[in-house]
Amino acid sequence: MKHIKILITAFLIAFSIVAKGQVNFVPDSTLTYKTTEEGNLKMDIFKPSDYKTSDKRPVIIFFFGGGWVAGHPKQFYQQARYFSDRGYLAISAEYRVRGRHKTTPFECVTDGKSAIRWLREHADELGIDPNKIIASGASAGGHVAACTGVIKDFEEVGENLDISSIPNAMILFNPVIDTTEKGYGMEKVGESRKTEISPCDHVISGIPPTLIFHGTGDKTVPFENVERFTKLTKETGNTCELIPFEGKGHGYFNGSFFRKKRTDVIFNITMDASLAFLKKHHFNAIE
Repeated sequence: MKHIKILITAFLIAFSIVAKGQVNFVPDSTLTYKTTEEGNLKMDIFKPSDYKTSDKRPVIIFFFGGGWVAGHPKQFYQQARYFSDRGYLAISAEYRVRGRHKTTPFECVTDGKSAIRWLREHADELGIDPNKIIASGASAGGHVAACTGVIKDFEEVGENLDISSIPNAMILFNPVIDTTEKGYGMEKVGESRKTEISPCDHVISGIPPTLIFHGTGDKTVPFENVERFTKLTKETGNTCELIPFEGKGHGYFNGSFFRKKRTDVIFNITMDASLAFLKKHHFNAIE
């Protein structure tokens, strides 16, 4: 009887973990996409169960938040697995940050561009469609993702610039979108350079279709910033959808894997909306 109780307890624990979605959030492989003086930068890869390198799947790449100072790719493991379970190749990527690499936000942007270019350059061996690359991220990582689609220059010296570093779509979670005194990060980029990597200051036609999630109560990155970016982007003929979350603060979107005390209610809302957005713009995965 004692052994039966132990087995039942073990089963219930395992079931509880599965029910919360906290299972299998481990990368299927890890690849180095860039070598820098500060160290190698890696991508954690999440693959669909029927994945083959001969596929032509859309790929989504996530960049973690952390103010360009800290952070870890684990922040987006749950989102990456969500997309890989639905047929996408999904990636959570490293980029240089001040705390580990003694770098600035400008190197962060350069690394984001390198990551997009590397994916496109290696599309055949990765089994992805080079015309279906989706850049995503949160906070400073959302800024990195946004800059790959908006900011010109800041390309890595020595890379093949004939291969574009611009993604085909963007999904941004409470992104830093204005690095001036109106937004976040001016003290980190410097007042004299405050607009160089400020997406709000570089809106032009031809920006990839963009979806933004943002809390109206965000005290780190003002909601006004994404409202203004959305308005400017639409006015220049681009597609930009903003989904507000009333009263929510910064980082509200994280799921139960990264924030253990969270439920997955908002996580599921953002994931379902992301998938609908991508399908609407024909970034469908292999069914």
